[in-house]
Amino acid sequence: MFARLRSDIQCILDRDPAARSTWEVITCYPGLHAVWLHRPAHWCWTHGFKWLGRFTSHIARWLTGIEIHPGAKIGDRVFFDHAMGTVVGETAEIGDGCTIYQGVTLGGTSLYKGAKRHPTLGKDVVVSAGAKVLGGFEVGDGAKIGSNAVVIKPVPAGATAVGIPARIIPSKTGESADVTEAHPKFQAYGITQEDDPLSQAMRGLIDKTGSQEHQIALLWAAIEQLACEHRGDDCVPPDAAKEEHFEAEKLNQLVGK
Repeated sequence: MFARLRSDIQCILDRDPAARSTWEVITCYPGLHAVWLHRPAHWCWTHGFKWLGRFTSHIARWLTGIEIHPGAKIGDRVFFDHAMGTVVGETAEIGDGCTIYQGVTLGGTSLYKGAKRHPTLGKDVVVSAGAKVLGGFEVGDGAKIGSNAVVIKPVPAGATAVGIPARIIPSKTGESADVTEAHPKFQAYGITQEDDPLSQAMRGLIDKTGSQEHQIALLWAAIEQLACEHRGDDCVPPDAAKEEHFEAEKLNQLVGK
């Protein structure tokens, strides 16, 4: 038990640069208090003391601002960072090493009692501020949910989900870097490079257009040279477009390259 408590504290010290000491974490981190209070509430829920479990979770919500249903399953080293206004539903499952920020909802979309209504988060998942993960699907190991994203379908391991409704950006390797690396690098708020699929698409179109304009300029230059060699004068095709005016670099900067 004490080893698990130490693990709860250490994961906060590892992921939050604002945490200066163990004593500060124990006394000033409501996310830690929410996890510690959830454990007796969950024990009561699973051993038939439903009302006591709900009442314990209600007290925890009042003390911490984090609402975790006593039926939810929470793994080890889970960090609710700030997490004011976070709601975790009854059938939600949170894997080891997950990080959940403020305003997150792990909610359900079904009214059937006893059904799996809430999401299952794998290991090392980061759910950023304001995100809503709705439904009884799985979010794979090491996945990242962007701020204010509304996720309504499964997220593969290592992928990033952003937008409303969320668009899925697959992992380049097909699996989570957080899981495969020997010493995973934690990314606060799930911030990653190239995490907007629309920006990626726009950059691809811009680069393609710039390349095509360059090819067209080369073609016109070749046509001009052939025409001049054939006619023996300085004739230039009247609509030649040898100058490149497409500002690809400037447009890429606008979309966030």
